[in-house]
Amino acid sequence: MKATVYEGPRSVAVKEVPDARIERPTDVLVRITTTNICGSDLHMYEGRTDFEEGRIFGHENMGEVVAVGDGVDRVRVGDLVCLPFNISCGFCRNCEKGLTAFCLTTPDNPKMAGAAYGFADMGPYDGGQAELLRVPYGDHNCLVLPEEARERQSDYVMLSDIFPTGWHATQLACVQPGDTVVIYGAGPVGLMAALSATLKSASKIMVVDRHPDRLALAEEIGAIPIDDSKVSPVDQVNEQTDGLGADRGCECVGYQAHDPQGHEHPNLTLNNLVQSVKFTGTIGVVGVFIPQDPGSPDKLYKEGEIAFDYGLLWFKGQTIGNGQANIKAYNRQLCGLIQAGKAKPSWIVSHELPLDKAPEGYQHFDARDNGWTKVLMHPDGGSHN
Repeated sequence: MKATVYEGPRSVAVKEVPDARIERPTDVLVRITTTNICGSDLHMYEGRTDFEEGRIFGHENMGEVVAVGDGVDRVRVGDLVCLPFNISCGFCRNCEKGLTAFCLTTPDNPKMAGAAYGFADMGPYDGGQAELLRVPYGDHNCLVLPEEARERQSDYVMLSDIFPTGWHATQLACVQPGDTVVIYGAGPVGLMAALSATLKSASKIMVVDRHPDRLALAEEIGAIPIDDSKVSPVDQVNEQTDGLGADRGCECVGYQAHDPQGHEHPNLTLNNLVQSVKFTGTIGVVGVFIPQDPGSPDKLYKEGEIAFDYGLLWFKGQTIGNGQANIKAYNRQLCGLIQAGKAKPSWIVSHELPLDKAPEGYQHFDARDNGWTKVLMHPDGGSHN
């Protein structure tokens, strides 16, 4: 099969690799029809993680079931399915609580919790930027989609990661109807957090970024764009909230946050949130932070530490929630919103490419080239909208 293989920093190639196959009775084999490039793929693409050369990228996947193991009861050949990026068992202590991002069965390191397709330090599993994908614990991990999803794949594929992750940001931040919300980052996850806050009837949503194309997408759904290359985002949020600060804040950037001059500061968005969220406000952090980052220009963050305004956080009585989204906790409900026409997450999609164009897609998305806001790839060569 063809697959997108990591060859080293800022280098991927589409190569022929051994076909994915059923390995255990509980496996499902999926022919991938749509797979996305995610912002968290870029950390690995840039060589900032220990993702091994020769491995396959891709954790935002959907496709058609072409084979099932003997132990699969529910999923059928021919089903169109969307796959949570978390690979979970469904029966361990964490999965039973709905914490599927922290599955205790699927990691290959006993000191870790959680696994994912094609992701550094999250198990040995191949990614889905390929023609075929093996799905462990298929009955549990496959979300079977309605028939209309075949023609609306650019909406439904977002259930694999970024739509539930954006929703998770608002859950961690405890967004309620009528709240004011500030979101740092207008990448795909930040835009999904803005969409989620809209669906939760937030009264005012402010999105901080500096890329005009991304801010324009935020504005399309009624969010207030704040360009931090032109104004202080903290001052702007205060101005928009009568000096009180936002009720809720979402961090959707992660450890490679940059200032407008292009310098990297892993603490930038976190400290801005502490300053721009009100006393007793809540903050949800879904941008990726990692335990060590030897490639960081920040001396502290090489060891996974940051200079964080904890004193101000404490003084303001703020609460902060962290971590990867438990996709299965949300994807079925969010699927219902898409099916009912209440949510159309595909509004952020800028490019749909055949798999062979993966190197070009990575290059443009990594460079934040104007207009490259979300890239979908179709290994089967089709377009599904």
